[in-house]
Amino acid sequence: MGLALTGCSDSTRDKAEATKAKTPVKPPDQYKAAFETSKGNFVIEVHREWAPRGADRFYELIRDGFYNESRFHRVVRNFVVQWGINKDPAVSRLWSNLRILDDPPKQSNRKGTVAFAAAGPASRTTQVFINLRDNKQLDKNLFAPFGEVVSGMDVVESLYNSYGEMPPRGNGPDPSLIETRGNEYLETKFPRLDYIKRVSVN
Repeated sequence: MGLALTGCSDSTRDKAEATKAKTPVKPPDQYKAAFETSKGNFVIEVHREWAPRGADRFYELIRDGFYNESRFHRVVRNFVVQWGINKDPAVSRLWSNLRILDDPPKQSNRKGTVAFAAAGPASRTTQVFINLRDNKQLDKNLFAPFGEVVSGMDVVESLYNSYGEMPPRGNGPDPSLIETRGNEYLETKFPRLDYIKRVSVN
């Protein structure tokens, strides 16, 4: 990443440490995650049997409120919607070290399915994406869907997408700068991004 964190208050550090100290709670075999966003609402149904490690991590992140106020920082037409970098750089730094092992893909990356983003084997942390089309080519790269959008896909498809792909392939938001500067960077440089207000599970 190459950039040092600045302006980290004691309260921020305490919050990050408290997040780390929480005991993980095993989710049910199937659950629904209700997203309230700046554009409307959508629901993801998670199937633990599809990808148990991914399903468990997603549940943990939602219960911790990790995704609240997270921007949809990568929205590429006819490809994916991606999010999952915390608004607070200290929290992002903490979770960046909490990688999970891969799940063998049991479902294809068809339109509406949800999977964790990854940069290589055993590198999944917090970022997830929704497929906006059938992306079967992603199956061979260990992107294992753990859920699917069961309502509000029209909302997902309407999220602001004019900033384009992230660097180096485009001029959209830079994930490394989001991780080091948080929402301040996005609000200044990419103010029209849609965002998550809150997420709940049931």
